[in-house]
Amino acid sequence: MRRAPLTLEQLRVAVGEGEIDTVVLALVDMQGRLQGKRFHAPYFLDQVVAHGSEGCDYLLAVDVDMNTVDGYEMSSWSRGYGDLAMTPDFDTLRRVPWQPGTALLLADLEWLDGTGSVTASPRQILRRQVDRLAAHGLTAYAGTELEFVLFRDSYEQAWRRGYRDLTPANQYNVDYSLLGTARVEPLLRRIRTEMAGAGLVPESAKGECNLGQHEIAFRYDEAVACADHHVIYKHGAKEIAAQEGMSITFMAKPNAREGSSCHIHFSLRDASGRSAMLGDGPAHLSVTGQRVLAGLLATMRELSLLSAPNINSYKRYQPGSFAPTALRWGVDNRTCALRVVGHGSGMRVENRVPGADVNPYLAIAALVAGAVHGIERELELGPECTGNAYDDATADRVPGTLRDALTLWQSSEVARDAFGEDVVAHYANMARVELAAFDAAVTDWELTRGFERL
Repeated sequence: MRRAPLTLEQLRVAVGEGEIDTVVLALVDMQGRLQGKRFHAPYFLDQVVAHGSEGCDYLLAVDVDMNTVDGYEMSSWSRGYGDLAMTPDFDTLRRVPWQPGTALLLADLEWLDGTGSVTASPRQILRRQVDRLAAHGLTAYAGTELEFVLFRDSYEQAWRRGYRDLTPANQYNVDYSLLGTARVEPLLRRIRTEMAGAGLVPESAKGECNLGQHEIAFRYDEAVACADHHVIYKHGAKEIAAQEGMSITFMAKPNAREGSSCHIHFSLRDASGRSAMLGDGPAHLSVTGQRVLAGLLATMRELSLLSAPNINSYKRYQPGSFAPTALRWGVDNRTCALRVVGHGSGMRVENRVPGADVNPYLAIAALVAGAVHGIERELELGPECTGNAYDDATADRVPGTLRDALTLWQSSEVARDAFGEDVVAHYANMARVELAAFDAAVTDWELTRGFERL
């Protein structure tokens, strides 16, 4: 069992000595954001530790603007928008260095009547898939590589400007550039060191192709822990940037240049802790490893809603952009959706489909579900792609739009078998809400094309 970065007893001591005065209890919503409450630390210890807390069930049934919307079975006006129980997960307790005097931990969501966990909760969705995999004697490990674009403007300035004409932190492509990344190293260093203080394990930071685009990578962990670290880092990086008068966006495609990805490195271990991926087959894959890759490829289109959940997600998939369109696998081949990398016990597959806007619990859950599908059906892996996968006319493709992904998700027996009818319906409604909002919007593109000339 993984140890919490801060134990409950250590929290009690820190509160007693006046080091910590605030405890944040956070849940993860459908968009992968942290929502919750800040507690006075003595109250948290006296009351919340034993009894938990509550949060409105609409937190899993709103759009990105926190508007109440129709179509959710678990939460509506007709049901009265009641509360869910927020049960602290003390394995996630940690200090928050970027907020002095503060500790944070995540909550699991349960029904107030004691009937069990809320199945539409992203943490619960991933846990269910991890349990399915455990039935095969396997444990999933993951690491997320999350890119972002950094601007010199504050979030308030960006809002007032309608997110137009912002100043990127770099004026040219700084991919791997030490000189270019040094321009913003004070901020990158602060993010790395303060995330380490929160119990994450930073590995590296590097520049990327878009103007002001960067990536900070963290060490892999068990699937749920990886997703926990991802959302804490993403939330904290925004808070740190705001404190420095800057802004970070994790949009998949914030402008016409290169999009921001969230490559997910994924591997399995057996009950003895050895790699279940490594073997004597093609690309040094075991039989299990081959079935896992075959399962991922077989389910990727149907489960793409979990890896690309927003309208903007699909703008990133462009040929020649390092964002995959062809569902092929290859060894160290960045044109493929699945890139086999590493050696020995480090053998893993890199899923290059998700963008930076992804909810990590849902995307990793899709990977685990695909792996289980391939293992249980003993799927055979097709040939490796050794060239440019974009040019493979025979390959299945990443869906072109959120609407296409929704159609695949709703008709998917794989999704129903893996996640259940209630989860399929819940996240289908999330997609329908986004599509309806987008269809009703008048975009800048339409104004520019049509204001005068039509």
